[in-house]
Amino acid sequence: MSILDVMEKRYSVRGYLDKEVEDEKLNKVLRAAQVAPTGVNAQAFKIYVIETKKHIDELKEVGKWDWFTEAPYIIAVVSKASDAWTRYDGKNLGDIDATIVMDHIILEATELGLGTCYIAAFNKEALTEMLNLSDEYEPVLLTPLGYPNAEPRGTDRKSIEELVEFI
Repeated sequence: MSILDVMEKRYSVRGYLDKEVEDEKLNKVLRAAQVAPTGVNAQAFKIYVIETKKHIDELKEVGKWDWFTEAPYIIAVVSKASDAWTRYDGKNLGDIDATIVMDHIILEATELGLGTCYIAAFNKEALTEMLNLSDEYEPVLLTPLGYPNAEPRGTDRKSIEELVEFI
């Protein structure tokens, strides 16, 4: 499958089977995160692989959706701004780097037949407490990781002409 095929196949999964993810697949997903590009290769992020069943009560405080805790894992990507590259105008790229990392995770998971859902709307305080994060770390994104048990929703896309401008 080409990378574009993977991108077109990916969708936000909002329902998961009660089926374990094989270690080999989990390791490939984590390897994809490891090779993600970051500003000046600072790799100012950390990935937490949360076993859902072990942390079900805490996770229900992080995300209130029924499907959120159905997958065997929740993956959290956090950034450490003090280690991230800061652009010349003062923009710190820690959150952007963490987003690229999550994109690598999601695309590799899709390639492997796993489902994910890009989640930025979560209870930051509950997640920070659960992961025992110091003030240095900022939770950026979450995704469940598991086998899909839900069909894609219709997602209209703008045309290339609406999105791209040649100058």
